[in-house]
Parts: sequence; structure tokens; C-alpha cells
Amino acid sequence: MTTRSTTTPVPARRMALGLAAAGAALVLAACGSDGGSGNTGHGAAPFASADAATAAHNAQDVAFAQGMIPHHRQALDMARLAADHASSAQVKDLATRIEKAQDPEITTMTGWLTAWDEKVPTAGMAHTGHSGMAGMMDDKDMTALEKATGKDFDTMFLTMMVEHHKGAVEMAATEKSEGAYGPAKSLADAVVTAQRAEIEEMRQLLGRG
Repeated sequence: MTTRSTTTPVPARRMALGLAAAGAALVLAACGSDGGSGNTGHGAAPFASADAATAAHNAQDVAFAQGMIPHHRQALDMARLAADHASSAQVKDLATRIEKAQDPEITTMTGWLTAWDEKVPTAGMAHTGHSGMAGMMDDKDMTALEKATGKDFDTMFLTMMVEHHKGAVEMAATEKSEGAYGPAKSLADAVVTAQRAEIEEMRQLLGRG
């Protein structure tokens, strides 16, 4: 009598290990958040694993992530100018908090799109390609901000970021009402809460409160 071996062939074992590693990488990408986010409140948004991200989602969830990624990237471009261009310590602090909050959210949404096998927006889409999106600045606006310094920069930055945040709140509100994926709706809720608070803060700094 011959006994059939139950040992898994080496190629199959290697494939299984490779799939496990790929899954782990996606989980890490989706969870790459810095929990501390100052007073913005974004850090409380849930970060889903790759397996969880394949749960029920709809076209609105995809549109939200694909739109909010370039929207956030432009906010980061604006915020990073403050360190060398702003004169107000309050503006610099706000810019730091915006960067600290939104950078991890980009990682999270990128993880969702990857898990859903959907296109991830390229870095260049933070500019002219999406200038028609709510609150987005065009190249002329960004060039003017890059050239401004001191109090002129402070005023321009705050004015632009108020409009930028209004656009993000509008996009997030649509996701809250029309999305299906729980973590995306929760992140949208966090965006609405945090960015409305920041809009009020910026209006106070502009003397419009």
C-alpha cells in the first residue's frame, strides 16, 4: 500500500506566504495613522484593515476617497508653505495641525482604494486636474500663495484655507448621506466636525468671527 503525502508542495507554500505578506502590507498601509492630531479631531477616524475594506461599499465611497485624496494633498501643499512664509505663530500652528491630521487620512483612503482595486489619484492631481472640485485652488492661486510672505501670506493662507475647508465639508457631507462603507462615513463625519471648527478658528484669526 502506498501512502499519499500530505505535505504542501513548496511552490504552493511560497504562494501562500506571499499572499499573507501582501495582505499584511495592505493592513499596515490602511493603519498608518499618527493617533495624535492636535485639536483637529481627525485622528479619531477609524482605519480599516484590507480585509474589512472589501466589505460593502458603493460608487460614492470610491468617489469620496478619489476626490478627497487630491483635496487633502493640496491642503498639505498649502500648509507646508507656512513654516517659511507665515509671520503668525497661530497660522504656523494651524498649518502644522492640518498637515498632521490630513496626511494619515490620505494613507487610509489610499488603502481603501487599493483594497477595492480602484484607481488611486496621482500626486499631480492635487493641482490643475482637479481645480473644478469644491474648494480647490487653481495654479494661479497656488503661485500667489507661494510668493507671499509675512502678514500677506497669513491673510492669503487663511482666506484660501477657509474656502478649501468649505469644499472638504461639502464633499464629506455628501459621503455621510450617500456612502455605504462605514469607515468612510465615519471619516467623513470627522472631517465635517474638525474642519468646521478650523473654519471658525480661521475666521477669528481673520477678524471675521
